[in-house]
Amino acid sequence: MTFKTFILAAFLLPPLAATQAANTVSTQAANTVPMQAANALTVKPVTVPDEKAVFATVESANVVAARARIGGTVAELSVRAGDAVTQGQIIAVVGDKKIALQIDALNAQIEGYAATAAQAKSERARLEKLVHEGIASRAAMEQARKNYSVAESAETAAKAQRDVLRRQIADGEVRAPVAGRILNVPVTADTVVMPGETIATVAEQHYILRLEVPERHAGSIHVGDPVRIDNSTLKNQSDKPVAKDKIVPDGKIVLVYPQIKDGRVIADAAAPDLGNYFVGERVRVWISVGTRTTIVIPPGDVYTRFGVYYVRLQMPDGKTEAVPVQRGQLLFAGREILSGLHGGDIVVQP
Repeated sequence: MTFKTFILAAFLLPPLAATQAANTVSTQAANTVPMQAANALTVKPVTVPDEKAVFATVESANVVAARARIGGTVAELSVRAGDAVTQGQIIAVVGDKKIALQIDALNAQIEGYAATAAQAKSERARLEKLVHEGIASRAAMEQARKNYSVAESAETAAKAQRDVLRRQIADGEVRAPVAGRILNVPVTADTVVMPGETIATVAEQHYILRLEVPERHAGSIHVGDPVRIDNSTLKNQSDKPVAKDKIVPDGKIVLVYPQIKDGRVIADAAAPDLGNYFVGERVRVWISVGTRTTIVIPPGDVYTRFGVYYVRLQMPDGKTEAVPVQRGQLLFAGREILSGLHGGDIVVQP
């Protein structure tokens, strides 16, 4: 090797070594860049409905009064408050003793008219035969026919009047106007009632939730908004299983009344399984009164240890680490996280 070649190699070797070393470091760094796991989720703030807890009352869609159609005495009362009834079921019978006496009198009159008609018919037949033989006059025959017609008409009129009285007795049957449950019965047996007086009040078997929302939320309530019901406050649904990791709307608002009363907006919500007994029961519900931005993750990504809630985060070096978080309420989109997570964090299922 000549002196010139040695000098050239001395100048060229350090840059080549440095370049090779830099390439080696870059390759190692590329190999250590963490890959996001398949079961990982990148945290992003989302907009969710801002729910407010209010109390609602279980009400019947229609409360109908079963009224007496005739005046008289309650001869029979077959229901009491709380009983379930079907449409058309007889719940009471109102009777009037005078009607029975009038029917007896008409029966006697009908028997008399029937006897008179039979006699007039016989007389008519006899005179018709005598006129045919030329013994009796035609005027006597016409009079006999007239007498028979009058007796027959009187009998028919008496029977029609008796049918009217029998219809009045049938009208004494008080029937349930709708299927539902008896709320109250303001009368007892042997009570004297007038036509149109209430015998029982029936709540139709179609319950709704009547909400009272503060006036400041009037512009945030709309028909079709979802409603969640606290089943633990519903007396006859307290044993209904409630999912811990998922919630769904229990119902929706079907009517918003265009009148503010005592600083509150009244709205009706329809929901299944409201029960079938208590009317006026107070239930806690959640309704949407706006929107807010928060962090929401799947409920299964949160676990607990010694009373503290954790999630597993993927660190920049690819490793996972348990991070304590503060849980919020369970939303339609998942579990709300109040603190411990930030946008861009990668959450891995435990």
